[in-house]
Amino acid sequence: MDSRSLVIFLVIGLVAGFLASLVVGGGGLLTYLISGVIGAFVGGWLFSALKINLNLGSPIVSQILTSTVGAIVVVVIARLIAG
Repeated sequence: MDSRSLVIFLVIGLVAGFLASLVVGGGGLLTYLISGVIGAFVGGWLFSALKINLNLGSPIVSQILTSTVGAIVVVVIARLIAG
């Protein structure tokens, strides 16, 4: 992975974490980044397991949506575990 791909991945994670925080609330910049990056992996795995294929015309928009769904799942599960 080159530096450009890493920056794009982190920006997508940041945007996804921010969008997830709008749905479930809370967070700061670092929380957005962490939940978005973890959400990218969780969302990708979840969509793959459920055989969901998003064809929104833009791969970046599809990845942001997938990451946002994953980030929402991650935050909700973390809150359930934390009590």
